[in-house]
Amino acid sequence: MGLFDRLKQGLSKTRKNLVEKAEQLFYRRVVDEKLLNELEDLLIMADVGPRASADIISALKEKVKKGEIPDTVELKKALKDEIKKIIRDGSGINITADRPYVILTVGVNGTGKTTTIGKLAGRFANEGLKVILAAGDTFRAAAIEQLEIWAERSGVQIVKHKSGADPAAVAFDAVVSAKAKNADVVLVDTAGRLHTKINLMEELKKVKRVISRELPAAPHEVLLVVDATSGQNVIHQAKIFSEAVHITGIALTKLDGTARGGIVVAIKKELNIPVKLIGIGEAMDDLRDFNADEFVDALFE
Repeated sequence: MGLFDRLKQGLSKTRKNLVEKAEQLFYRRVVDEKLLNELEDLLIMADVGPRASADIISALKEKVKKGEIPDTVELKKALKDEIKKIIRDGSGINITADRPYVILTVGVNGTGKTTTIGKLAGRFANEGLKVILAAGDTFRAAAIEQLEIWAERSGVQIVKHKSGADPAAVAFDAVVSAKAKNADVVLVDTAGRLHTKINLMEELKKVKRVISRELPAAPHEVLLVVDATSGQNVIHQAKIFSEAVHITGIALTKLDGTARGGIVVAIKKELNIPVKLIGIGEAMDDLRDFNADEFVDALFE
């Protein structure tokens, strides 16, 4: 199965909740305010979020007034275009000239954070970059062990301390090591205990401060890893983490048949944080740069 087909499969639940229901809504209907208001309700229920839904419908109503949407066939096309407009910018992770380029990853436990780091390490190593992993989730011994497995699989170095050590010290040592060894990328794992815990947020702030002290421009990317099946809870997570460490991008994992893909639109509209990566499977190359056109086309096809 090709990438596009796998993406379609991953968005199957969203397609049922949004596209298929929209088509049922459109059947033998005139494009009027009543239909557009019903479509807005449908968008909200499909996790697109109230702000994004309102903006999409407002744009569609304006096009209807101008005579640009004469029927439901054109309405569906216009809906696709409006969704693409919201989520188009900011896809992928682009390593700049700064070396080492530091990516701090955050997120609650169970989202696939450590696996995402491992896959990113594999990708960068395959591109010929020298990568160092920092096992900053010292709260869980299993997280350190998991990252060690990924480091071995990807052929990259790992910096780790014993379980329970200060995560900021691990991040510091990794950055120092990267500078000394002329490494290209440092990927920092962090703990993901409940995002409502104040002490975790303070810990993350400290990790970020320590990295910045050693390398003023770093971290260059703060990536929040979220589970695509979580729906609107993702917005809450993103707000909490962004207040602590200013999130620059989202990695959306577990984009399988249970995913609630509408959340991509809500995240971008409500928080102005772009989705940069999507996880569509377990293999090393199943972590992909987010492509808005491809995502929406797979959703509507």
